[in-house]
Amino acid sequence: MPKIVDHEARRMELADAVGRVIARDGVNEVSIRSVAAEAGWSSGTLRHYFTTRAELLAFACEQVIHRVATRITDMRHSGTVQQAVRDTLLETMPVDARRHAEAAVAFAFLALGLSDPRLAEVQRAHFDGMYGLCLRVIESLDAEGLLAPHIASTELLARRLHAVVDGLSIQRLAGHLTPELMVAQLDAYLAEIIIGADETR
Repeated sequence: MPKIVDHEARRMELADAVGRVIARDGVNEVSIRSVAAEAGWSSGTLRHYFTTRAELLAFACEQVIHRVATRITDMRHSGTVQQAVRDTLLETMPVDARRHAEAAVAFAFLALGLSDPRLAEVQRAHFDGMYGLCLRVIESLDAEGLLAPHIASTELLARRLHAVVDGLSIQRLAGHLTPELMVAQLDAYLAEIIIGADETR
């Protein structure tokens, strides 16, 4: 019988290889050849799945977005609302090796999207998804009466939360913050906007 190849699994294998190359060597080192070598493939075999570097990068970032979103959707919270907010946001931030690699892939598109329309589209999807998550967080806190007194709209508060989360993540990726300092800064911000947040950590 002919060998059955799971093409989707092989594409996912390549996406993971892209993440490893970016995390170890930086996004500039991502190429058909470097990713093929990382995955243990030949360049010719990889080209059966992705013909250009941009296609390969876009797929890798889309998979990161999907993977993180799925984990957040599947989370089951047993603590307070405040703890659930903290855990949800940290799932998107580079607090350990796995999430560091995912964030490195996602934020690599900050520069790449400036010159490639396809990659700019993926970049927008990443930012739109994060803003949507932050908006759901703020709206949930507001509905529960847990937002500290404010005059800003929930949309503006969500934009600020998004800026804090992404800003801390970028500083961590750049090596300006340790994971512990990044988490401490997130906790400090949540303590400002959530009633009683500093009492539940």
